[in-house]
Amino acid sequence: MDENAAPVRTDPVPEPPYVYHYYLRPRPKVVVKRDLLPSLVVALTTFAFGLPAAYLWSWLAPAQLKIVSPQDGKFYPIGVESYHRLDALMMFVLIGLGAGVITGISTWLLRQRRGPVVMLGMTAGSFAAGWMAQWMGGKLAASAYPMPSSIKANDTLLVAPALETWWGILAWPLGAALAYGCCVAWNGLDDLGRRLG
Repeated sequence: MDENAAPVRTDPVPEPPYVYHYYLRPRPKVVVKRDLLPSLVVALTTFAFGLPAAYLWSWLAPAQLKIVSPQDGKFYPIGVESYHRLDALMMFVLIGLGAGVITGISTWLLRQRRGPVVMLGMTAGSFAAGWMAQWMGGKLAASAYPMPSSIKANDTLLVAPALETWWGILAWPLGAALAYGCCVAWNGLDDLGRRLG
């Protein structure tokens, strides 16, 4: 027998199904009960950020310069001041989209709570925050531009910005869900990396 020859293996070699089974992990299940309280915390925290968003909108949204009509006493915008109606809405939508993207990414960083339950809580909180921002933003803007006590015909005055439609509320939850969904698609793991946290 040659002393330089390679030793012969005597241990059993695993079969290919055994190797294949080793790398095949069971699909993780959705965690519901354990994520209910964190999703509620995420929803309430997101809702609380509706107040700073309302203040930011009331500070950035432009007021309209209007004149009092001598015929019917109503306020009419001067020149192109009526464009500020759209400016106020677009400013609200941009603030909502930006806040939604920040909300979605921040919620994704809660690694041990990733999943559909926390995402639903985040989306509900974002919708409530958008509603709060629109309601409180109108109040703050009205207090920033108070109406004079006496108004005569042909008077010009600054009228507070107002949101005349509620569609802008959807910007925040849509931005949050889109950002969270992009993070999920980028991750690509069945358990979204929860086991690593």
